[in-house]
Amino acid sequence: MDDASKNHGTIVFAFAKLLLASYLITGVLLLILSLLLYRYHISERIVNIGITLTYCLSTFLTGFLAGKSRKKRKFLWGLVLGAAYFVILCLISFTVKGSVKLICGDFLSTFILCMGSGMLGGMIS
Repeated sequence: MDDASKNHGTIVFAFAKLLLASYLITGVLLLILSLLLYRYHISERIVNIGITLTYCLSTFLTGFLAGKSRKKRKFLWGLVLGAAYFVILCLISFTVKGSVKLICGDFLSTFILCMGSGMLGGMIS
């Protein structure tokens, strides 16, 4: 195995670990949100805001961690991880619901928020 293959394998492994971390963060934050919903009977609007904030915080932290581990093009790593997070989120949504509405405001805004939050996390790191 040559050095370039080892380097690509390392990058893919680090990428996968960071995506796993982002979904663990998402899981914890959604669990907290569900407990708040159960305890305080918060409105659907607040729950939707909480879900959006969860996506943003998860991708921001993942972008931040990516920026800390990669010394060059930190913003780009955060952007790519935010996009990958969103793609996996869509795949999960498609698997569970059976469809993803590709032409709707929530889809595009969530995509932009995930990418932007990841990029911001990478830039700040």
